[in-house]
Amino acid sequence: MLEMRPDCERCGTDLPANAPGAFICSFECTFCAECAEALDDRCPNCGGELMDRPGRTGKALAGNPASTQRRFKGHA
Repeated sequence: MLEMRPDCERCGTDLPANAPGAFICSFECTFCAECAEALDDRCPNCGGELMDRPGRTGKALAGNPASTQRRFKGHA
């Protein structure tokens, strides 16, 4: 089951599990549409292809909630 990470790892944009616009690689690295485009649909972590993340809604989301652990680290 996908973690459904809550934010873009590159810019920190919120990416709700029940909304479109998230892109993931096979390791579930997660990016918003703008960042995925800027990265030419390649994950900067593993080099894998970024694909549309499927959504999760209704009972599926209620019974299997999205992760709350944010991955965006910002710039120090």
